[in-house]
Order: sequence, then C-alpha cells, then structure tokens
Amino acid sequence: MARKSDTVSLFINDVPVKIHRGASIMEAAHKAKVDIPHLCNHRHLTPTGACRLCVVELEGEGPGRPLIAACARPAESGMRVLTHTDRAVAARRLVLELLLSDHPGDCLTCEQSGHCKLQDLAYEYQVADSRFRGRRNRYPIDTANPFIVRDFEKCVKCYRCAQACQELQFCEVIDYMGRGFDTMVTSALNRPLPETECVQCGRCVSVCPVGALTEKPSRYRGRSKDLKKTVTTCPYCGVGCAIVLETDGQHIVRVTSREDSPVNKGDLCVKGRFGYGFVNSPDRLITPLIRKDGELVPASWNEAIAAVAAGLKRTKQEYGADAIGFLSSSKCTNEENYLMQKFARAGVGTNNIDNCARL
Repeated sequence: MARKSDTVSLFINDVPVKIHRGASIMEAAHKAKVDIPHLCNHRHLTPTGACRLCVVELEGEGPGRPLIAACARPAESGMRVLTHTDRAVAARRLVLELLLSDHPGDCLTCEQSGHCKLQDLAYEYQVADSRFRGRRNRYPIDTANPFIVRDFEKCVKCYRCAQACQELQFCEVIDYMGRGFDTMVTSALNRPLPETECVQCGRCVSVCPVGALTEKPSRYRGRSKDLKKTVTTCPYCGVGCAIVLETDGQHIVRVTSREDSPVNKGDLCVKGRFGYGFVNSPDRLITPLIRKDGELVPASWNEAIAAVAAGLKRTKQEYGADAIGFLSSSKCTNEENYLMQKFARAGVGTNNIDNCARL
C-alpha cells in the first residue's frame, strides 16, 4: 500500500484526483477522464512541452499568470486545474492557426486523413483557416527509404519521432536541424534514412501524430479508419510482440502495434512491422513439391510425406542420425515446434535442431 507521502491530491475541473507523486497534470487529467488536447505528449516518451496545445490555468494564480503545459508540469497537492477556460481555449486556437499556416491542405489525399491528430483538433476547435499569411516551407517528399515516406511540409515539430528514435530504439538517427522557421526534424546532414544507421523499425512512423511520416508499402492502399483491425502475435521470433493486422478483405495492408502491450509496448522490429509481404505473395507454395528426374514437380501430401520418410530412413542407415538436422520456424505454433523437436529426438535420434529466429 502506498504511503501518504507517495501521492498528491488535486482537483481537475473540480474533480478530485489522487495520483502518484511525480505524475504530470496531464496524467492526473487522464485519470479524472478529462481530455486535454496535445500533439507532442506520448505515454512512452519524456514530456517536452513542444506543441503548447495542452496549456491549462491554475485557479487562484490571477489573470496575469502564464498558462502552463499540462504534460510537463508535475501535479502538486492542492492544485485546482482548469483545463478549458476561455484563455486556454483561445491559446489552443492560436497555436492551431499557426500550425495550419504552414501546413499543406491536402487532407483529401493524405494517408493520415481520419487518423490525424491535427485534423481532429482543428475540427474540435473549429479552426478551418489561418489568419497568418506569409512564407511557407517547401520541401520535396523523401521516398528514398523502402519503408518510410517523409513529408517535411506536414511536420508539426512535435519531436515525437526523434524521441522515439533516441529513447525507445536508442538509435539517435534523427533530431532537430536548423533554427526558427527553418527547423526540421531529420537525420544528420539531412541524409536519406538508408544512408544512416536507421534500422527501419518504423517506430518514428507509429508515434507521428500527422502525415509527416507514413509507411511506403501501404501507401494509397487504404486508410486506417476503413480497415479491419485484428490483434495477434508477431510470427517472426519467440519474443511474442503484439501486432495489429489492418486488413482489406484477405489482404494485409499494414501492420501496427498496441501501445498498451505488456510485451513490446508498441515497439516492433523491421520484420515485424514491414515483413508481411510473404502472406499474400504469389510465390508461396500451395502444394508440396518433390524432385523427380532432377526437377521439382507437384505432389500429393501422401507422396511428399512418403518421400521425406524414405529420405530420412536412407540417410540415417548410411550416415547415422547425426547426419540429419531439423530447422523449425517461428511462424509455426509452439505446439508444432514442440512436435518437431520431439520427432527429431525421439523419432530420428538427433539433437541437431535449430530455429530460423536465431539466425
């Protein structure tokens, strides 16, 4: 049981909240089921206060006191937080106008339409246009990466992607470059990602709140809101990462993950996130093949099993059981892999067993 000193008690819009010491106002609001808008905050990343959309007021501090970023300010006992005052709402609308003043208006064809936090907030706060006219950033879309498309014009400088690269993947491939209006979140010397130490995990894509980073293989194949979601387990190794298959009929459009997964917390490797092309590949075998007169020809399952049994028996008689090796697959179930090793050890008599995930 937590000691009294380990918790703080405060009010969020007059709702009493008790939360662990060190938690932010944003976390306290979430516990009170009060939504505070944000673009930069993420449950697995260090708060930065970059977007300034989560600003709130503290009751009793007077009209001249500055608004504070709820994601970066720790909750304190006795606080009375007001999340949707006129000042806070006006400040959020101003920030949204500034963001939209340098943001493309191609929502009709944007991959993130319907799944874009900026779009959702503009709708919620009724910001359809911007009063601020002037210089616009113009950047070419970077498609050099086989898995990730980077559209710098849509970047809102939330810094999530760089934080994910640094704090979750520990690769430190991307960071801020430039100053002021010319600031970009990109790789060192603005190099294409394939020329850096990027491991193509796609974690930066998964945390991007807008369409600045999108997946190349699923481009124009369907928006996330229109696809069926199926939670399952990644087949590539024994870690057991949770994945979400986004499908259109019998075809996988993209693979995402769950931030609340106790195993991988939203992280995936390049194979788990992008290596699903084999599922619907036309090159997949649909019938067993056996070699006759030097060529592989289709056969029935009975013929194939008989050929394998005869080959194993002949090899064991001529060279011994240790001349035979078994390679299992992580795409099989635990039960199937168990039966394979049991057949190798008890049936054939060899301990020469390996798994593709170890290679």
